[in-house]
Amino acid sequence: MTSLSLSLSLSLSLSDSGSHSISHKLSLWGTQAFPAMQPDSVWQWSPRGLLLCLLCNLCLGSPSPSTGPEKRAGSQGLRFRLAGFPRKPYEGRVEIQRAGEWGTICDDDFTLQAAHVLCRELGFTEATGWTHSAKYGPGTGRIWLDNLSCSGTEQSVTECASRGWGNSDCTHDEDAGVICKDQRLPGFSDSNVIEVEHHLQVEEVRIRPAVGWGRRPLPVTEGLVEVRLPEGWLQVCDKDWSAHNSHVVCGMLGFPSEKRVNAAFYRLLAQRQQHSFGLHGVACRGTEAHLSLCSLEFYRANDTIRCPGGAPAVVSCVPGPLYAASSGQKKQQQSKPQGEARVRLKGGAHPGEGRVEVLKAGTWGTVCDRKWDLQAAGVVCRELGFGSAREALSGARMGQGMGAIHLSEVRCSGQEPSLWKCPHKNITAEDCSHSQDAGVRCNLPYTGVEAKIRLSGGRSRHEGRVEVQIGGPGPLRWGLICGDDWGTLEAMVACRQLGLGYANHGLQETWYWDSGNITEVVMSGVRCTGTELSLDQCAHHGTHITCKRTETRFTAGVICSETASDLLLHSALVQETAYIEDRPLHMLYCAAEENCLASSARSANWPYGHRRLLRFSSQIHNLGRADFRPKAGRHSWVWHECHGHYHSMDIFTHYDILTPNGTKVAEGHKASFCLEDTECQEDVSKRYECANFGEQGITVGCWDLYRHDIDCQWIDITDVKPGNYILQVVINPNFEVAESDFTNNAMKCNCKYDGHRIWVHNCHIGDAFSEEANRRFERYPGQTSNQII
Repeated sequence: MTSLSLSLSLSLSLSDSGSHSISHKLSLWGTQAFPAMQPDSVWQWSPRGLLLCLLCNLCLGSPSPSTGPEKRAGSQGLRFRLAGFPRKPYEGRVEIQRAGEWGTICDDDFTLQAAHVLCRELGFTEATGWTHSAKYGPGTGRIWLDNLSCSGTEQSVTECASRGWGNSDCTHDEDAGVICKDQRLPGFSDSNVIEVEHHLQVEEVRIRPAVGWGRRPLPVTEGLVEVRLPEGWLQVCDKDWSAHNSHVVCGMLGFPSEKRVNAAFYRLLAQRQQHSFGLHGVACRGTEAHLSLCSLEFYRANDTIRCPGGAPAVVSCVPGPLYAASSGQKKQQQSKPQGEARVRLKGGAHPGEGRVEVLKAGTWGTVCDRKWDLQAAGVVCRELGFGSAREALSGARMGQGMGAIHLSEVRCSGQEPSLWKCPHKNITAEDCSHSQDAGVRCNLPYTGVEAKIRLSGGRSRHEGRVEVQIGGPGPLRWGLICGDDWGTLEAMVACRQLGLGYANHGLQETWYWDSGNITEVVMSGVRCTGTELSLDQCAHHGTHITCKRTETRFTAGVICSETASDLLLHSALVQETAYIEDRPLHMLYCAAEENCLASSARSANWPYGHRRLLRFSSQIHNLGRADFRPKAGRHSWVWHECHGHYHSMDIFTHYDILTPNGTKVAEGHKASFCLEDTECQEDVSKRYECANFGEQGITVGCWDLYRHDIDCQWIDITDVKPGNYILQVVINPNFEVAESDFTNNAMKCNCKYDGHRIWVHNCHIGDAFSEEANRRFERYPGQTSNQII
């Protein structure tokens, strides 16, 4: 025990009421510092309490230094606030004031549990999320906490484990933020409430056309820069306005780049119009994700002369390929990369979001989220024709990839033309897993399509009868969509247009929802591929409405979801397990009953002879963010005597043998499927099994295995002649169940059959290789894609 020097002076007096007062002064010196008590402070004690207090103080020793993460109790002397922008009042960068100095928290090891504790410190009931990589902008000053580890039940952040106050190896690019539930703790003291900085902030920016306001096609690409302030929408003074400023503004509004404007025209126009300026002195570096992160100055209320000799700032943005046609831009103005793209997004519900994948040595792979930040995400977004990054996603927030992980620790300045130009680390197998796949959400131009669709009658904003706004003779009006042939692909487009994520169900009947006052069917024959941005881009009957069932209860509806499943076939296992078996007919009665053989088997000399079968194992993974559940309810599952269990999906997988030009020469006839969790990743529990009429499905992180030796897990190739073929396996071919990505549902292999043996090679997911490698497989119609990029 470390020796302590102790000095103690006491004076006791007995009051008339029988209580004792103690005037004390206590100070201790040693390796462990304690708060010194203020002299001449007076506490009221009982005699027994006084004795206990003295004994505790006299026996107190310095604790031995701790070698583990530091834990401290009590948050006295600490203050908390949310900072940064753009943000809502209940979210932001977490800042802590300690010893009179404000600082931040590093996002290393930060979890939702830590966010819960911090939100309670801020006076909210709980957290709904947290952010990393300085989403709300980098802070300044000290980084007070690093490797913060909380269970979520602590009363104060000082009770959580950490590296110790001020001990950090982070930069402010790793500042953590929280998103709290917008509900205050009852009776919470205002002394620790969020401190809202009183200076102005720029949260909304827009481009207003100088002429023809309201008549320009959307998205608007050129005009005056305006910011929303308490006084309303105000212009920005163009003094010292730079291309860097324009680059930031265009990125915020969803455009990858900017171009020069006709300054003389706008100067002449400015002399004829009245302007209200609110902002000047804007100086951006060009890498900022938001104008508010640039250096700028606001005009004060008493500034009578604003922008002397200047004019409103004007920008002209160049839209990406996806939006160029709707904005009226000429094709030659599009910034389209030459050759095949080397970066793409997968698994997102909307354009401009998804898991980042890069092309290396002819194979697509993912990016590890280590050091992944807004600068790197911004480079990806602009490279793909979108604006700056809105979010840099980590932890496989857009689902897990399969195959190679090509890059790790990508560090971009934000000025690079491509992600490949950023310094990065080539990854090894031990460095990262697909649970750390990086993703992005990009800023998109405003096109107004979400204002032309709405839902009605549902139990929540994510479901309901689809109503669309159409023009024509007279004013705009709302109407319903005929439910004929309405399915998952159409629902995907509707949910995308609504901004509500993925499609969960596409409904052809909506009689169970409250009927509104809209009864006219204004759209029919809607057929989408799944890639469209809005329903009016899908094929439909136009003004001639044809609907088999005209009642409003048979109109189209959707149920949307923030998450979705994503099925992938383990292609290497197919290649490793493929073989030929000549199976006697007397062993195939059950298979024949379920129509698992080619049609020529009906005329065979039963029970003599055999059928030649190409057998292989299928291992189907769910790498999405929601469980894959069969569309049919338990009441409609079918009992199969041969297999001894219920089947929940009539068509779950197609097995086909194709010629190189896509002609089908043989197909599997697997009657139906039972879906269950055969195995799961570490720390994932099985939830579904076929036995005993159990619930069916595939849990996120699990896979369903159909072994090569079970009935109907084959293709009957008895009638196939020797030659070169393609083996194709397609999961969920009829899109009966919604997924986040249908482009990875098809697997293909090259096959060489000599009449006795078969060689299966080059098995891969349909879009896992470069375009050049895929050309030999793509001389026939492939699976439709729900991806924008």
